[in-house]
Amino acid sequence: MSGNHARATELAQPAEYDKEKRVRTAPLRLVVKTDMAVKPERGARWRMLAKFHRETLHGYERRLAKIGAELKRVKECAGLPQHVAEEAESLLKRFFDVVGSLQPEVVAVTLLWTAAKAAGAPRPLEDFLRCSKSNERRVRKAAWRLKEAVKQSRRPGIEDYVKVLAARVNLPSSIVKAAVEILERNKRLLAVRNPWVSAAVALWLASFRKLGLLKALAETVATTPVSIRNAADRMRV
Repeated sequence: MSGNHARATELAQPAEYDKEKRVRTAPLRLVVKTDMAVKPERGARWRMLAKFHRETLHGYERRLAKIGAELKRVKECAGLPQHVAEEAESLLKRFFDVVGSLQPEVVAVTLLWTAAKAAGAPRPLEDFLRCSKSNERRVRKAAWRLKEAVKQSRRPGIEDYVKVLAARVNLPSSIVKAAVEILERNKRLLAVRNPWVSAAVALWLASFRKLGLLKALAETVATTPVSIRNAADRMRV
């Protein structure tokens, strides 16, 4: 009986030699699929997922690296000061969604040309094109897109127009909140409308179409009650 107990104890507790040889497992962590070798036996679906992960996770960094290298090369070739290059890098990070998908050489010239103007040291576009293989027409088109994006980023949001207008006609914060929610549901209509008129329409709708308020709002934004009524009919409350 005692012999059986001893053997059971030996089985439950591994020998010191086994403890030393045992491989410790690493703590649980998120594993990046692209860090692992994608073996053929894992199948086509695994390879597809690994490729998707690699492109989505690391695509942004790869694009930044390529554009950054081209920025440095063109900057040195054109003899630009460091603060212009830093401004170009800042523009790239802020408006990557606008220019990031374009060819690196086009992006580099566009950013440096724009940054030089913003830094008060404008240079002819030809100075940059001489240092690059980029196409002039593409650069000008990209520069226009970037300029529009910069202008758009400087404009106040529609919520700011609502708050200012509500303060002028003495409306409470609850009406402001309801008006902003109405505008959120009608984003497609806002792109082509005067933001002051849109704010007036939303405030009027949020106030349950009070007649006295309609006239006050129209006068404040220099439009007519009819214009606000017509715009209100096209909005989804």
